[in-house]
Amino acid sequence: MPEVELKPCFLSPKRVQLEYPLFVYLPGLDGTGQLLRSQTAGLEAGFDVRCLAIPRKDLTSWDALADNVLDLIHAELEKSSQRPVYLCGESFGGCLAMKVAIKAPQLFKRIILINPASAFHLRPWLNWASQLISCVPEFLYDFGALGLLPFLASLARMSRSDRQELLKTMRTVPPETVLWRLSLLREFNVNPEQLRRLTQPVLLIAGASDRLLPSVAEVKRIAEILPNSKTMILPYSGHACLLEEGTNLYEILQENNFLESSIQTVKSSV
Repeated sequence: MPEVELKPCFLSPKRVQLEYPLFVYLPGLDGTGQLLRSQTAGLEAGFDVRCLAIPRKDLTSWDALADNVLDLIHAELEKSSQRPVYLCGESFGGCLAMKVAIKAPQLFKRIILINPASAFHLRPWLNWASQLISCVPEFLYDFGALGLLPFLASLARMSRSDRQELLKTMRTVPPETVLWRLSLLREFNVNPEQLRRLTQPVLLIAGASDRLLPSVAEVKRIAEILPNSKTMILPYSGHACLLEEGTNLYEILQENNFLESSIQTVKSSV
């Protein structure tokens, strides 16, 4: 989409449902929002879904990204203001979701964090490797993306098309953008006191087989800070767990009593 090259925007699925609660998904390091496609149909049973898409060459700060997200959400609420907002962030998007929620803690009814990359600093080798990317010739960059694939996902739990889509998406992000977003992760920090002000329910999801980040340890750490959180560990899932065939985010929200009664009513009436 041309506008994605200019500034962050929301991608909308085919079904726009302004009468439903707004579900805002903030993507991983790729920033495309395209990798939620396997979950969209399930989420549409009870939500009006929007996926953040960040321009490929966007080199803005955490604060600027968070402000952009809030501007987009407020624009959506102008179309239908009397509805709850669910904020969901995965990996890099999990860090961004924390920044967004801290800026507007009263805006969100529920928050979902999936394998948040706030654990980046706990992997010293990742920090070291991320600083070496600038030394890698661009023609070798595609091979690096291929080598990273087994760390990003439990490949045996993904369809061939989803594996290809993940690799294709990784290769669309320019090296300089990857470098910038990795530098954001290296410097990422949120004040625990600010997190404690998030009193709405927060669901923390981690893949026990995440080979990229210590996500289980990280969600447990965050759970100790947040006053109203619940943790769910996916025993066989990797980092990109939403791409796995056995993962259904809408069902996970149901199982954890994370859907309001209004959403359940909407689904039963369809």
